[in-house]
Amino acid sequence: MTGRRVVITGIGLVTALGEGARETWDALVAGRTAIGPLRAYDPAPLRTRLGAEIPDFDPGKYLSLRSMRTSTRGDQYGVAAATLALRDAGLERSDLGHRTGLYLGGNKDICQRDDSIADMEAIRGADGEPDMRKLGELARSIVPPLAYVEGLQNGGTYHISSLFGLRGPNAFYAGAADSGATAIGRAMRAIRRGEADIAVAGGYDDATNWWAMAKLDGLGVLSPRNDLDTKAFRPFDREHSGSVIGDGAAILVLEDRERAVGRGAHIYAELAGYGMGNDCVRPPASDPEGRGLARAISAALSDAGATALSNSRTAGPDCVFSHGCATALGDTSEVRALRTALGAETARAAVTSVKPQTGHLVGGAGALNAALAALALDSGVVPATANHETPAPECDLDIVTGAARHARPGVALALARGLEGQAVALALTQSN
Repeated sequence: MTGRRVVITGIGLVTALGEGARETWDALVAGRTAIGPLRAYDPAPLRTRLGAEIPDFDPGKYLSLRSMRTSTRGDQYGVAAATLALRDAGLERSDLGHRTGLYLGGNKDICQRDDSIADMEAIRGADGEPDMRKLGELARSIVPPLAYVEGLQNGGTYHISSLFGLRGPNAFYAGAADSGATAIGRAMRAIRRGEADIAVAGGYDDATNWWAMAKLDGLGVLSPRNDLDTKAFRPFDREHSGSVIGDGAAILVLEDRERAVGRGAHIYAELAGYGMGNDCVRPPASDPEGRGLARAISAALSDAGATALSNSRTAGPDCVFSHGCATALGDTSEVRALRTALGAETARAAVTSVKPQTGHLVGGAGALNAALAALALDSGVVPATANHETPAPECDLDIVTGAARHARPGVALALARGLEGQAVALALTQSN
């Protein structure tokens, strides 16, 4: 380890609340929510028919027509967020190159097959059953030749790296909220070690599409309370019943601090610590004590060190951007993990979850928490947790409710958990 300090100089957000970091942040602070009935398709067969869709996104502002034909909606969100982050950091293609890394995370596992699904009617036999002979005869016209390339999980790394000429270390992490947070943590380590001077890192997902929704709906982790509409997502609340999914991307520009200061860049926050853990229980359940998350939090704070944590008003983090998935086991185990890792300091931290406003971005959720933690440190404001009215048993933390809180935090934690026990924590501090 070279011990280089890593700072955040660019933030790119694409959510159902807005396109751009400022648009999303202002909407969060104002208390607006993007959750509502799904409209892109008929969700009647699903138990959960709510989501935070982005209906008016124009990928043509960021990608060529050729690239649009070989990318999924999620990839396109990622490219857009990366473009916005680099623009926010004041970096041009000429500033990048072999010393710039690219680390991404997401939950992509299939290409866009809307057209093919419609064309599949052509292979039905007279009895209505699939005719494999017809499939063999018509497959070349039904399955596009680039379907495999479009469906590759790490497709976004190609589109972003080729667009901006990023030729440094790179990786793609597959998973849920943990994936984008892991990408940011690994990018931080690459800069610390001297493998890169700049890194573009984060996560993205188009999780409200039919394929993703059908899978998650069957797992029982989503809220069936369609009757509550915008109030269905209730983290840490007595009426919590599960998550509501949202679309979007959160990409950060990380930079060696000396380089950022030397070019006069605006520094949102310092990324000081990164930790991981695993519950090691049968998915999609969490360990009741949140042992994986507790380990991740402890490791992130240890990685940050005493010097970084000296920015805190207390002996621990001033605010926590929680995973807040709004399931009974998920919420209580997260609270127990915080208490295990932070002890008495748990009561002094302002805790929030933005998911009731943006939806759960799945592959982009952990990265979104990191981005918003940086914005909170930069602005001194912690957004509220919408729909939180009566704490669930054991969830009596200092939940920020009602309106955004002007708290002037010095240290923030951004948390993320996966569906198979993965847990990630990122520690951020004010830059000095």
